[in-house]
Amino acid sequence: MTPLEEAKLRLTRRGLLQHSGAGLGAVALASLLGEGARAAKRSPLAAKQPHFAARAKHVIFLHMVGAPSHLDLFENKPVLKKYDGQLCPQRYLEGQRFAFLRGHPKLLGTPYKFTRHGDSGIELSELLPHLAGVADEMAMIKTVHTDQFNHGPAQLFFHTGFPRFGRPAVGSWTSYGLGSQNDNLPSFVALITGSVGGAGNAMWGSGFLPTLHQGVEFRSKGDPVLFLSNPPGIDAADRRKIVDSIKYLNRQQLLDVGDPEIETRINQYELAYRMQTSVPELMDISKESKQTHKMYGTQPGKASFANNCLLARRLVEKGVRFVQLMDQGWDHHGSVFSALPKKTRQVDRPIAALIRDLKQRGLLDETLIVWGSEFGRTPMLQNDRAKAGRDHHKDAFCAWMAGGGIKGGVTVGKTDELGYYPVEDSVSMHDFHATILHLLGMDHERLTFKFQGRDYRLTDVAGEVVKKVVA
Repeated sequence: MTPLEEAKLRLTRRGLLQHSGAGLGAVALASLLGEGARAAKRSPLAAKQPHFAARAKHVIFLHMVGAPSHLDLFENKPVLKKYDGQLCPQRYLEGQRFAFLRGHPKLLGTPYKFTRHGDSGIELSELLPHLAGVADEMAMIKTVHTDQFNHGPAQLFFHTGFPRFGRPAVGSWTSYGLGSQNDNLPSFVALITGSVGGAGNAMWGSGFLPTLHQGVEFRSKGDPVLFLSNPPGIDAADRRKIVDSIKYLNRQQLLDVGDPEIETRINQYELAYRMQTSVPELMDISKESKQTHKMYGTQPGKASFANNCLLARRLVEKGVRFVQLMDQGWDHHGSVFSALPKKTRQVDRPIAALIRDLKQRGLLDETLIVWGSEFGRTPMLQNDRAKAGRDHHKDAFCAWMAGGGIKGGVTVGKTDELGYYPVEDSVSMHDFHATILHLLGMDHERLTFKFQGRDYRLTDVAGEVVKKVVA
C-alpha cells in the first residue's frame, strides 16, 4: 500500500470501519456497501409504472413563446368585428391591470376569415390552412386562464404551475413519475427556435427534483449537446477512462455521504458518454425521405421550427418521454396583422405534418401533442391603426391537444362576445396540467415530492382533469 493510499484510508470513515475490527463497524460497513451496490444497480431513469392505465406514453409540448393572438387564430367573434374601432365597454376595464394599455382603448376586430373544418366543424382562421386538414384530431380549449399577465411569471406558471423560480417543469415531473424508455437519451429534451423566453431555462428545469430529470437542450448548430464531442487529443478510449475514473471517485463520495445528487451526477456522466453515439445520428435528418422533408418543410443543416418538429417525431420514436418545442417571436404588441401571418407560415405546416406523420407511423395514439402559450391577447387595440397590436390577456385564451387519449374534434369552453371572459367550462392552468398528467396515467394529487418538509406537486393545491377532452 502506497503512502497516498494509507493517508486516504486514514481520512475516510469507510477506512476507519474497515480497519477497526469491531463487530458493529463491520456490520455498518457491510450495510453501507450493500446500499451503495444496490444504488449502483438502480437507475433513477428506469421506466416506472403509472398510477393507472396510461392513454399516452410521450408528450410533445409546443410553446409559442410570447403569446399568439387567439382572437386571430381560434376565436371567431363577429361582435368584436362588428364594433371594431369603437371604445371598449367600460365594464371590461374596471379593476383590470394591463401590461401596456393606457387610457380608454378601442376594440380591435380581426381581418381574417374563419371557416369550420372537418366532421367536427372546429373553427379556424384562414392563417392555419394546414391545421385545418387535421382539425378532427384536435381538442380545442377556449377558456384557459392564468394568474399572471407578464411574460416571465406567466411562462413559469405555464410550465411549472407556479409564477416564481424553483419549481420543476411539467416535463421534469413526467420524467420523475414515469422514467425513460431509452437508456441512451434523456427522458426530457428541449428544442428551441429563436431566443428563450423571459423565464429562461427554468421552463425546462427540474427545480427541487433530482437534476437528472431536468430537460436537456438539443442544439441545431455545433454539438447537439454542449461538450458532447471529445476535446482535441482525446479519443473514445481516453474518454471512457476519464468517465470511469470520475465514476469511481463519485461512487466513493456517495458511500461516504449518501447524497442522492451524487448518484444523479454519476448517471449524468454515463448518459453523456452514451449520447456521444446516439445523439449525432438522431439529429441528422438528412436521411429522411424527400416526401417527409416536403411534408414538414424541413431543410437539413438549418435551424428551424420545422426541423424541430421532425426531430420531435424522431425523439418520440426513440422513446424520449417528453419533448418540448419553444418557438420565439409571438409577442405582437404592434404590427400584429403583418407579423402574425409570417409566424403562422413557419409553424402551421410542420405542426400539421407532425400530427399526420405520427398517425401514419402508429405513434399518435400514444403521443400527446400540446399546443399553447403563457397567455392570450386582448380584444382591444394597442397603438394606432397603422401599427395595430394587442396587449397581454390572462383571463381567457386558447390551447389545444391532440393524440394520445384525446377526444378529437371537440371544443371545450365558451367565452363572452368579445372573447374576454370565460362563460362556460373555465379551465385553470392547474386543470390543464392535471389533464396532461392524467393522460400519462398519473394522478396529479399522488405525484408528489417532499421538499423542505412539505409534499409538493405540479398542480399545487388545486386542479381537476378536463374530462371533456379525454376520449
